[in-house]
Amino acid sequence: MTDALDAVARLFVNDGLSEDEIARQAALYGPLADDVRALIPLAVQTRAGDDDVRQAREHLAAAMELLGRTKEDHPFGTRFNDNGNFRVWGNAVMGLRNAIAPLHRINHDPDGRVWADFHLHVGFEGPAGHTHGGVSALVLDQLLGDAARVGGSPGMTGTLTLRYRKPTPLGDLHGEAKLDRTEGRKAFVTGHISGPHGICVEAEGIFIKPHWPVEDGRDRNQTR
Repeated sequence: MTDALDAVARLFVNDGLSEDEIARQAALYGPLADDVRALIPLAVQTRAGDDDVRQAREHLAAAMELLGRTKEDHPFGTRFNDNGNFRVWGNAVMGLRNAIAPLHRINHDPDGRVWADFHLHVGFEGPAGHTHGGVSALVLDQLLGDAARVGGSPGMTGTLTLRYRKPTPLGDLHGEAKLDRTEGRKAFVTGHISGPHGICVEAEGIFIKPHWPVEDGRDRNQTR
């Protein structure tokens, strides 16, 4: 157990970067992730011929060789500076450097509600023409966890219960969540995803404050 906690601690670090350097890195790596993100639906939808596909793969191989020349050998983790600017750029839901991340920003209202408007492209398909149920769970897990954090009870997911009320379409969607109550180290949170025709998925989650340090209530969404 101690080894596991040590591993977590190594991925939760103050890297001491200045605000200017964080902004420079965001401007450099964010567009790269956007470019890779744009490739995902293209890989699904393209009807390019044999020669064009082979040529595209050659370009991609060259890009991978360039990007792989200097890289880290561990996850991005959670990084912050002396100003408390938290960065979770590897996060699968809202990481600035993660091309599969569907959320660009989670918004916070004064009443504690968190919400996000987002778009799910064809790469997130499950049932024909609709969002995969696991992707809905992925998004809601992030939103509910953020609501717990904003409510002053940050924690790790203990349970996540979903009710799929209707098929969730691909395209433009809205998600939101809010802390309901706390009991000791447990935060109870509710939320949902809605589409053009109303609520598609409802969720309830219990988030448990861990024994190792977690992010506090400061805004960590400024640069994703």
